[in-house]
Amino acid sequence: MRFTRSHLMLSCLLTTGLMLSACSKSDSDSAKKQETLTATNTATGEASTVSERNAEQRLINTLQQNFKTAGINAKIIGIKATEVPKLYWVSLEGMSSVYATSDGKYLVQGDVIRLGGKELQSISDNLQSEDNKKHFAKLKIEDLLVYPAKGKTQHVVYVFTDASCPYCHKLHEHIPEINAAGIEVRYIAWPRGEQFMPAMESVWCSADRQTAFDQAIAGTPLPPATCKNPVRDQYQMGLNMGVNGTPAIYSEDGLYLGGYLTPDELKKRLNN
Repeated sequence: MRFTRSHLMLSCLLTTGLMLSACSKSDSDSAKKQETLTATNTATGEASTVSERNAEQRLINTLQQNFKTAGINAKIIGIKATEVPKLYWVSLEGMSSVYATSDGKYLVQGDVIRLGGKELQSISDNLQSEDNKKHFAKLKIEDLLVYPAKGKTQHVVYVFTDASCPYCHKLHEHIPEINAAGIEVRYIAWPRGEQFMPAMESVWCSADRQTAFDQAIAGTPLPPATCKNPVRDQYQMGLNMGVNGTPAIYSEDGLYLGGYLTPDELKKRLNN
């Protein structure tokens, strides 16, 4: 596979394809988003020493120059060294993260597996979940649509959702059963295209978001949004995490659990 000038292939190459248990992002909206991505010289890192920070900044500069040469519009929003020598984890705005060699000449797509134990360990899952957890920590509870657990809260899950998505409807039907199992559900707005943005903004501007979300799912027209709301910011956060469909369910620790899951499947994954 190779990059082309007309389309930034990173997001589709790095995403192995939407699970059949999720509603896909609008293709036209995705293409529009890709066209707006621009390279930048600013990115955050977590290097602990000056020399490490300098090495990371050199890598950022090299990657951005190589992106520019290849006609790729990609914004680097984070970079960190991995446990694999000379291999870095690179976070890109609006698409899945990639690995890059320390010389900036090679990108590695997909997973990196650690051997040596009885079970295979995914390096990528750990790195991505760390990033996701930081994103979740920045969210304000009042900016979410929350369904508290019944009784003692045993788990908290974050769910990127869209009122127009049939699989989100299916998951939403199980909310009482999920809550009864001690699982708190925190919905994050993630309209899959610009055409779905107004409905989600109307939900988030409603005094009773739960009722408004139920109405939106049922296809009931809602009053236009008249408040300052976090829907677009939440949508962008999802893009930065590599979300490409709904529902997208994550644990409180940032681990991706899956698309649509039955209550039993969700409990099993949370308790593993």
